[in-house]
Amino acid sequence: MNRRTFIKKSMIKSTMVFNAAALLSSCNSSMRNKFMSMTKGYNNKLKNNRFMTQDAYKILFYASLAPSGHNSQPWSVKLLSKTKWIIELDNKRVLNVVDYSNREAMLSLGAFIENLVITAATLGYNAHIKIIAKNNFDKKIAQVELEKTGFQDYPLHRIIMRRTIKTNMISRELIDADIKAFEQITGKNIYYFPKNTRHALCMQNQAIENFKIQTENDRAQKELSRWVRFKNSDIEKYQDGITVDSMEIKGITGWYVKNFMSTRDVLSANFRNKGIEKTIEQVKQGAGWIVITSSGNLVCDLIDSGRRFQRMALIAREKNIAIHPMTQTIEEKHGQESIKADHNPGMIPQFMLRVGYVNKYPDPVSLRRPVSWFVKT
Repeated sequence: MNRRTFIKKSMIKSTMVFNAAALLSSCNSSMRNKFMSMTKGYNNKLKNNRFMTQDAYKILFYASLAPSGHNSQPWSVKLLSKTKWIIELDNKRVLNVVDYSNREAMLSLGAFIENLVITAATLGYNAHIKIIAKNNFDKKIAQVELEKTGFQDYPLHRIIMRRTIKTNMISRELIDADIKAFEQITGKNIYYFPKNTRHALCMQNQAIENFKIQTENDRAQKELSRWVRFKNSDIEKYQDGITVDSMEIKGITGWYVKNFMSTRDVLSANFRNKGIEKTIEQVKQGAGWIVITSSGNLVCDLIDSGRRFQRMALIAREKNIAIHPMTQTIEEKHGQESIKADHNPGMIPQFMLRVGYVNKYPDPVSLRRPVSWFVKT
């Protein structure tokens, strides 16, 4: 009997269940806190960077807490001076299969920029942003210039505590006040479709169908496997990617996956089928769907959409509203064709978000690379 078979059989024993439960406290929220505290300050590399100030470090630290597909963190920053920077696309961190147009990478950079602008304002700077990319594949995306102005108050703990939630949503519609708050903070092009409406059911079915298409795509699944971090050693080495906790695999199953599965298992039929089953279960939950659209697909449109999404995500915890981006419909050609057939050309969805209230908002668990890993001169 090999080790894996032995473990599977042993899991039914009460002693193993008890010991496993005791180990569950070693979770990614602890790992995140560990690395956040380690990277919240200068290290030797940053001290030797003539353009890195304490303010610059803080701005970039908070900026890096932006969300990204597979938590790939596709940004780098080149410091031209203490107040002039270039935000760049890190081509080694783009998702060439599921995000072949770099659309989602631009949205992530938009969220990064929004965090940057907010944090700079709390330190007394107006961060002037100029989009310099001509297309989604340019390396240099945006120019940042900090101008010292007055201080603006903003609770930065919102940036620290933002997270994606996929499970345990309550099937109750959003109240009007919360919808209006989202509309006000995003400014434009946001639509809420309550659960069980025709449009919501259509998005629910499309989410499942396109998730299946993507999961059955070997290239997409292999790309996913490269960003999965099961082992603590990989978490410490990379400080990015998708962990057991960010997948919300909990309890004894989470303990088993974390300790005995490898990235090869991501390609297995069992792992794929479990993902499909979980998606089918997830889309039944929640208050419905929010769609954020843009008037175009230029770099500036995508950056703006990413910024608007981030503004909404940053206030979601205070309203106990979970947000789960389900992007496969926009990523897959089958989904794109369905959107095109059902909407006029001026309707360009950039985010399809499953939303819903939760009884308890969990702490964030996704990891982030230290500032020194993505900053250069």
